[in-house]
Amino acid sequence: MRADRLVSLVLLLRGRGRLTATELADELEVSTRTVLRDIEALSAAGVPVYAERGRRGGFALLPGFRTELTGLSHDEAIALLVAGSRRGAQVFGLGSALASAMLKVVDALPESYRHTAADVAQRLLIDPETDLLSRRMVTEEVPGSISAEVRRAVLAGNKLRIHYAATGRSPEWRTVDPIGLVTVRGQGYLLATRSGAERTYRLSRVSAAEVLPEPAQRSERVDLGRVWQERSTRFRTGGDRIDVLVRVDPARRDELVSTALAVRTEESGADGWLRLEVTFQDARHAEWALWQLTTDAEVLAPPSLRTCLRDRAAAIAARYGAP
Repeated sequence: MRADRLVSLVLLLRGRGRLTATELADELEVSTRTVLRDIEALSAAGVPVYAERGRRGGFALLPGFRTELTGLSHDEAIALLVAGSRRGAQVFGLGSALASAMLKVVDALPESYRHTAADVAQRLLIDPETDLLSRRMVTEEVPGSISAEVRRAVLAGNKLRIHYAATGRSPEWRTVDPIGLVTVRGQGYLLATRSGAERTYRLSRVSAAEVLPEPAQRSERVDLGRVWQERSTRFRTGGDRIDVLVRVDPARRDELVSTALAVRTEESGADGWLRLEVTFQDARHAEWALWQLTTDAEVLAPPSLRTCLRDRAAAIAARYGAP
């Protein structure tokens, strides 16, 4: 760990120039005393770092000093720099490691295009905090100690004991065989099996975790993308599914289809609107999806869904009616 921190310290000085002990401590997430000890260690190892006193003083490297790091191609460096803007590292407790890695990536570039790659990466934004409608993406906070323990079990292939609170239930201890970690829109999930049955655990609901010495019962290789897709499909198609017959303005057709689980039939009506039979996960899902389409869609069946939408519209009209 200290060797990595010393490398990060050198890279910070190379990339930023003169920095105070306080600034270095903030970047490396250590105390100023630790920074001063690291500076002494670097000097003893022959790294030309020197101190400048005064109001604008700090630590700096002699001009031209360069560490020996493996080089990357221009596109490889850009890919890594852009990846550094994603939230997965934060969800899995790798934020500090990612920041350190980004420093090494920039320093590993040839001098001829180091600044060009950094400028290009600044012009590519992945998963901003809000979308065009100002809907904020919330990244769930997972304590670093829990993230590290879960991650260690996944990568080492050991069984994992977690204190987990399922929705609407009290927390309880469970022993699982971890398969992999997935992050989706700022939310982290542990894919695992328990007594041979597939399980998916939300990391934010894990209050404690402990790696066990026993090896996990799992395959040597896994296609995590396929596993996640299969579990997502089963989750969406579970529950009390409902078929809905609806007429919709063709301009809103894609919006309707994107919220449905499946489209069973589709035909054009004499009035220019489309008639579709679509399947939703349950009545609540159907009511939400059709309400978004306002007067650009009309439910023809089942009658119970028509009643729900009518009652909701009547309640809104009463709320905003004339006093």
